[in-house]
Amino acid sequence: MKRDWPQWFKAALIRAIRTMAQTALAILGTSTYLGDANWKMAASSAILAGILSILTSITGIPEVPDDIKTK
Repeated sequence: MKRDWPQWFKAALIRAIRTMAQTALAILGTSTYLGDANWKMAASSAILAGILSILTSITGIPEVPDDIKTK
């Protein structure tokens, strides 16, 4: 399987950033008051979500088609 790695990296990075933002917003949004938000937990959860997003993208990203198609 041959990939356009720069294009794949860009698409994977965009997905990871979106996932991290969604995770942080979900954790912070569940706090009743902003002062009660656990910022360290939100940041560590967002970072973990970004890492998992990159690892999931290794199997393939629909936005980046493979250069070589098998028959």
